[in-house]
Amino acid sequence: MSDWNQQIIDEFRANEGRVGGNFEGAPLLLLHHLGRKSGAERVSPMMYQAVGDDLAVFASKAGADTHPDWYLNLLAHPDVEVEVGTDKVAVRARDLPADERDPIWEKQKQDYPGFADYETKTSRTIPVVLLQRR
Repeated sequence: MSDWNQQIIDEFRANEGRVGGNFEGAPLLLLHHLGRKSGAERVSPMMYQAVGDDLAVFASKAGADTHPDWYLNLLAHPDVEVEVGTDKVAVRARDLPADERDPIWEKQKQDYPGFADYETKTSRTIPVVLLQRR
């Protein structure tokens, strides 16, 4: 997985935030986060949805029954940075409660049906995290 992520990261940075393949044309960001146990900096590419001036990201892990590590890292260390295009932005992560999560999640499933497929593969509620500019 890390080699695959690194290829996406390299392509993202080489092409001002644009990549091909499965993510071609999709809104993509690079999330910089700290390992909750190691404290080491990590970078994770992921799709996002603009929500006003903020960015929503989805802890889908392709429908796995466990949360992705980046999500658990954000719960432990919510002040992070993202790369969007050629910009680096300081953000604070906020795990959304159901009333805020649900409309954003429904829009993501409508716009990108693969997310609806992820939902059918797991019994967990897929978290939506809002990245708010600091």
